[in-house]
Amino acid sequence: MSLSLSEIAGSLDATNLKLDATTADIEKLCHDALAYSVAAVCVYPTSIPQCRKILGSGDVGLAAVIGFPSGRFSTRSKCVEIDEVAAMGASEVDIVLDYAALIQGRRDEVAREANKITETCRNVGLTSKFIVETCYLDHNQKLAMLSICEKAGADFIKTSTGFGSAGAQLADVRLWAESKSSSHIKIKASGGIRTREQVEAFLVAGADRIGLSSAKAVLGEDSAAGNDGY
Repeated sequence: MSLSLSEIAGSLDATNLKLDATTADIEKLCHDALAYSVAAVCVYPTSIPQCRKILGSGDVGLAAVIGFPSGRFSTRSKCVEIDEVAAMGASEVDIVLDYAALIQGRRDEVAREANKITETCRNVGLTSKFIVETCYLDHNQKLAMLSICEKAGADFIKTSTGFGSAGAQLADVRLWAESKSSSHIKIKASGGIRTREQVEAFLVAGADRIGLSSAKAVLGEDSAAGNDGY
């Protein structure tokens, strides 16, 4: 599979979640995103107003991370964050589900959270991307998370925060792509993806969106990608 640069760019979420990111770093992220026409920019909630001023109302989406990176926040607090970033100008949210609850056998609790968060996103018109941190899940738990996200009506299921013990794995993306029962839900791979070859491999495996820290690196403009947890 050989994709054009524009096709690759259209699959990318250009991300900066560095703990020491400056306003200049975020500004550069947005200008690069506009220059390469990526799918979206992904940042912390407090950076949304700055990004919206730069991105304007064009085709580049603007995503905020919610409950990041542990997911161990109340559903109510996540929903409040979603309402706040929607008011600030976000168009998408990448929400960390309480995957620890699933690991501990509380699947119904995670399903209720996913349902409520998806409803909140829908009410404010935001694309929902649920992060489930695959590096901590076994085979059956990965499938359980897929089922939970599908039944909730989520727009995406996403592999990783980039802050866990490992990032995206091709096998996990293939598992979801082969197992999903709905064509509605899409797959986002993130964590440790830094080259064009890796991006193409994940797209072939079934990913629809790729989160990474340097669009320039993937598109052949830089020698190496940054390291911001992605």
